[in-house]
Amino acid sequence: MLTGSCYIQGLLFFTVNLIAIAILVRGKCGLSKCITCYLVAMAVADLTVVIINVIFHRMNYMYWLIRFLSLTPVCTVNLVAYIVAVDCSVWFTLAFTFDRYVMICCQKLQSKYCTQKTAGVVIAIICVMSCFRSIPFYYFIEPAFIIDGVPWHCFPRMDDLASSFHKVHEWIDTIITPLLPIVLILLFNALTIRHIVVANRSRTGLLSNSSNQKGPEGKNRRTSMVLLFSISANFVLLWMTYVVHSVNWPVINYYYTDKYLSNPMYITQQVGFMLQLLGCCTNTCIYGIAQKKFREELKHLAKCLFTLNGKLCQ
Repeated sequence: MLTGSCYIQGLLFFTVNLIAIAILVRGKCGLSKCITCYLVAMAVADLTVVIINVIFHRMNYMYWLIRFLSLTPVCTVNLVAYIVAVDCSVWFTLAFTFDRYVMICCQKLQSKYCTQKTAGVVIAIICVMSCFRSIPFYYFIEPAFIIDGVPWHCFPRMDDLASSFHKVHEWIDTIITPLLPIVLILLFNALTIRHIVVANRSRTGLLSNSSNQKGPEGKNRRTSMVLLFSISANFVLLWMTYVVHSVNWPVINYYYTDKYLSNPMYITQQVGFMLQLLGCCTNTCIYGIAQKKFREELKHLAKCLFTLNGKLCQ
């Protein structure tokens, strides 16, 4: 029953991200190209996390047992790729939050920064930096055992775990992802809310501004604000358990050799991982709840899949 549930959840996580990418790429959700770039990047990063961690790792060990994926070079690359994907997902969320902060609070900068070109550059920089940051993890891994000269599975180097360099690296890693992004997301959201409250007070009683708020521009701004706060709150809440655990992670039973349900720290670790993976599929639900046009595009996509009329997909 439990393994069957994991299988369904894995397929669900994969499907919802694929659907989100397919809908967002069409660019018919009423969002600017800048916002769409960030949302597509976040969905791609989340999809990569699902493929590597859920499908190649968890589901493979539960159902398929593909031996190729257990080779040390392969599982090491998968581990590093997973770290890169998680890093990108976290920092894309921060980049999206900062973009909306600039759009709402920095009138002089928005025309230069909140563009599709800038979004592409920011996304590329995050990807490159995440790849460079993950390089040390590649050298922290050794084979669990060697059979006929072939290395199998991945295991942390015990000598490295006891070194001061490794402990410092773990603390820095925890700060970079996700502690620092969470603090910055909360900061930018607080500044954005403060700006909105002050602006609304100054516009009180002005009919011209009230009419503008009801127009297309006002609706688009409200839509982007709802997306901003929903995605940010969802991200912070689902990562909070992992953050709380990470405070003790580098110094208390790092790899949990005593994996028993009676160990509170181990339970906290697994709950944190579960909520982190859950965050890889919840953004699609947020799009559906917050955006009417996204729901319309979802219905349109369903018609494309279940009809033979190719014109519907245009």
